Amino acid sequence: MEPILLPPEAAVGLIGAGSKVFVHGSAATPHGLLRALAAHASVLHDVELYNITTLGATPITDPAYRHAFIFNTLFVSGVTRGPVAEGRGDYIPVFLSEIGGLFRRGIIPLDAALVSVSPPDRHGYCSLGPSVDVALAAVKAAKVVIAQINPNMPRVHGDGMIHVRDFTAMTRCDDPLPEVDYGADVSETDLKIGAYIAGLIEDGSTLQMGIGTIPDAVLRCLGHHKHLGIHTEMFSDGLLPLIEAGVVDNSSKKKHAGKTVASFAVGTRKLYDALDDAPDFRFLEASYVNDTAVIRQNPDVVAINSAIEIDLTGQVCADSIGTYQFSGVGGQMDFIRGAALSPGGKPIIAMASTTPKGLSKIVPMLKPGAGVVTTRAHVRFVVTEFGVADLYGKGLKERARLLRDLAHPDHRETLDRAIRERWG
Repeated sequence: MEPILLPPEAAVGLIGAGSKVFVHGSAATPHGLLRALAAHASVLHDVELYNITTLGATPITDPAYRHAFIFNTLFVSGVTRGPVAEGRGDYIPVFLSEIGGLFRRGIIPLDAALVSVSPPDRHGYCSLGPSVDVALAAVKAAKVVIAQINPNMPRVHGDGMIHVRDFTAMTRCDDPLPEVDYGADVSETDLKIGAYIAGLIEDGSTLQMGIGTIPDAVLRCLGHHKHLGIHTEMFSDGLLPLIEAGVVDNSSKKKHAGKTVASFAVGTRKLYDALDDAPDFRFLEASYVNDTAVIRQNPDVVAINSAIEIDLTGQVCADSIGTYQFSGVGGQMDFIRGAALSPGGKPIIAMASTTPKGLSKIVPMLKPGAGVVTTRAHVRFVVTEFGVADLYGKGLKERARLLRDLAHPDHRETLDRAIRERWG
């Protein structure tokens, strides 16, 4: 049965009060449908919205719609941070690799899914674009699927091909895709960290990069490497120069040799254009990309992830500032563990030694209420602008001294006192 082509306001009319609705995220955030949903809010109440990273301002987060929408986010981003903090929603801690299973198994039963897709090809297939991640599982699990057809959405190879007959309704939209230029904000500190990490990466390694400026800084420092591969949950524009220069050729990978594998991508229009119908890229479900059993099959996996703070024993907080929910668990642990299990693999936690306000990110104890994303049993390499510490196989006291030496000099005396008080 072919879907109905409707105006956006009519399409979201298929969503009733009390519905559980998945919202496509990252570069594929369906803003046309979200605007229509906000306009429909007067006849709605208690609609639960499930999402991972949502990009771009949207009217549905306005407190005026608190009666209509509840934000149950699986990864807090700038758009949902306010509603969650204000009690208009909640955060669900879960590994990125397991979110699709929540939908498929009905643990989170979805009444509807709102997705943004490319125009259909001559065979009737649309692409989920550079945001396959958990969206494919949501499309397969939802009772109603409403697709926003956007000519600006690149047609990306991989798992994200959906036939129009799998949509309940379609609508048209010509919004530009949300863009983020991580490279524009790379600092000198980031580049120092990037250089240290580049020194840990051997030719032929397979890379995973987390979100933020440090991964872009690392990529800038890899110009003299050879035969690098990519198997990552996400990437941005910083990868393109390495592909163009032949530094990244994916020739040493055991899984998907010759292909750059990811679950989603966020960047500028240049990146989205580069992905359009590009056969060397494979965008696959996060349940597969982030599966440790898959990750470990590639040799020399280097996983690069960040932290909000780390305590002297190696516990990594990466999703909250005390009790304030800042982001989410995401795929950090998927890849930290996957890299550790890979032959020659290196899991890395990288961060600046201080916050923008000058506070130390290496602390005697995590803030009360802070979430431990990577446990001290999982953490191995830690990198700041002051060097590299390998914590694997180290006792608590030795870890503390190694981490103290990675802290900013202004804070080392305080950390020394904490070490003496705790361990003598």
